[in-house]
Amino acid sequence: MTKYILALDQGTTSSRAILFDREGRMHGIAQQEFRQIFPRPGWVEHDADEIWRSQLGVAQQVLKECKVAPGDIAAVGITNQRETTVLWDRATGEPVANAIVWQDHRTADMCDALRGQGKAPLFQQKTGLVIDAYFSGTKIKWLLDNVEGVRRRAERGELAFGTIDSWLIFKLCGEHVVDASNASRTLLFNIHTGQWDDELLGLLDIPRSLLPQVVASSGVVGKTTPGLLGAAIPIAGIAGDQQAATFGQACHRPGMAKNTYGTGCFMLMHTGTQAMTSGNNLLTTVGWTMGGRTEYMLEGSVFNAGAAVQWLRDGLGIINSSAEVEALAASVPDTGGVFFVPAFAGLGTPYWDAYARGTIVGISRGTTKAHIARATLAAIAYQSADVLEAMQKDAAIPLAELRVDGGAARNDLLMQFQADVLGVPVVRPVVTETTALGAAYLAGLAVGYWESREEIAAQWQVQKRFEPAMPDEERMERMTAWRRAVQRALHWAEPH
Repeated sequence: MTKYILALDQGTTSSRAILFDREGRMHGIAQQEFRQIFPRPGWVEHDADEIWRSQLGVAQQVLKECKVAPGDIAAVGITNQRETTVLWDRATGEPVANAIVWQDHRTADMCDALRGQGKAPLFQQKTGLVIDAYFSGTKIKWLLDNVEGVRRRAERGELAFGTIDSWLIFKLCGEHVVDASNASRTLLFNIHTGQWDDELLGLLDIPRSLLPQVVASSGVVGKTTPGLLGAAIPIAGIAGDQQAATFGQACHRPGMAKNTYGTGCFMLMHTGTQAMTSGNNLLTTVGWTMGGRTEYMLEGSVFNAGAAVQWLRDGLGIINSSAEVEALAASVPDTGGVFFVPAFAGLGTPYWDAYARGTIVGISRGTTKAHIARATLAAIAYQSADVLEAMQKDAAIPLAELRVDGGAARNDLLMQFQADVLGVPVVRPVVTETTALGAAYLAGLAVGYWESREEIAAQWQVQKRFEPAMPDEERMERMTAWRRAVQRALHWAEPH
């Protein structure tokens, strides 16, 4: 009898492999970071082959270290950084260029032109998305137009496009597929019909032959080539990282919401089986498809959360590890009037300004690195508060609590401040690796490892609950000051 589900969690800065047992507990984990490539300001790339090697390596490593035989694995679930765009040769499996990462803003001018042509309502109606360089569609067009010979090869049907889930599955089993949650992040997928949209493909001049087949988030799509993991193991769960985390947090009913604190910060609210159009610059996205049923989310995207802490470490050198930020921030009672807007590559929800840039305001002679560290954590919370306000306006559903996960969710100082500026309880579960857990659950349900959603929801347990303690007047004053700081950051960079 199989004992485990293997979750492959391919993130923006590292690849991880985690084994989960029937109780949803981690049995083993392996992780490997990979290079971040910055060819020009605002450009972010990854080596897709390096991603593949690191992901395969950690999968093999966790099986070896935990002494788990391939036959003990019931299924593989995959979750991934979304929107990151890979084009590769169908015959050789070799990428034609570096992957363009979701954070990359090289296509901001292209997006400006589409908005100038009045196309924003069309894209929002069909895809649920705003026109932004964040999404895959304009990244594909850029590769077709700027890498020599690529458009000709694409038109001959020689090339394949994929988000990172597609890329990994192609390398694992040779299938060219994408699940609906990842497809819904491309600007090319009609979330109402569940199909690639020919009108949008025409606007972006993208050959349909590039695109993968869209499959369910929970269901067997193929089996791993036996030589890779030692056996032909079903690949049975696929979801973009934020949708996977929502599933792993057991936010299975309308009105339930979670926030993931990773490189970026992403808040998703379940809205049911009807796509809800946002009037407040949120995204409408597919949560997952399973059993012939599609469930939708409202999403707010904060581009820089953990990335801001990494900048304190790598850019400023004021901490040696990300874990040190909490103690440094706690060494002062407040930020000393400092506000940090970490718009390294623009701002997401609700501003959607690709030309915003990082800004620190309120510095005085008495400002120390501790004040900047505390302002960095506060910025993560303020950005999430902006998102929740927009979400509650759209959904008209009062939020009972916010479930949290991701690396920074282990930071008690940040979580308490988050509850304070939201005015809503923040709840951290026992298992904070909910992105990988969600992929595991989707895969396990597909092969009968778990019987039902009710069974997995019953496994969700509270580790700590943070109750808001800040007076309403102070909360409003702080948010007003934060928004003044954001105004200083907006529209800073010049369009090319």
